[in-house]
Amino acid sequence: MEILVVLVILAVLAGAVSLALAGAGGERTLAREAERAEALIAYACEQAELGGRTIGISVNQSGYRFSRTEQEVWVPYKDGELRTRHWPAPMNATLRRDETPVPLGDDFPDNPQALCYPSGELTPFRLELGWAEVERRYRLDAKADGALELAAIEAHAR
Repeated sequence: MEILVVLVILAVLAGAVSLALAGAGGERTLAREAERAEALIAYACEQAELGGRTIGISVNQSGYRFSRTEQEVWVPYKDGELRTRHWPAPMNATLRRDETPVPLGDDFPDNPQALCYPSGELTPFRLELGWAEVERRYRLDAKADGALELAAIEAHAR
């Protein structure tokens, strides 16, 4: 009888732990994706400086990509670190430039919404990332001097 009670207690604890971990999964994934976006944008800007070529940043509802110009046409990077990245569902993004919302469609725009310049400068923008049913959001602020600031914000603080 005592063994049965111990087994029931362990089963209840295992269930509680698995529910707690499942609920935190979205928040962990959101944090990881926000940190990845920050790191890749910083990397793209570093590559722009090192290579002496402007690198474009494009965002849509499903992800983001980096591109370069070839004969005055923006061409996305196909592989390597700067390849196209997709947000995991149900992640969502909003983009602002000069406090004005930038509409994000299903397709990437022909021209990038932000640029990393060889001079180390960056088009200022604000990218907010959220996850359905997760209160916390992440805000990535890109400054004209090339600085990036990632911050976790609570839904009521927006």
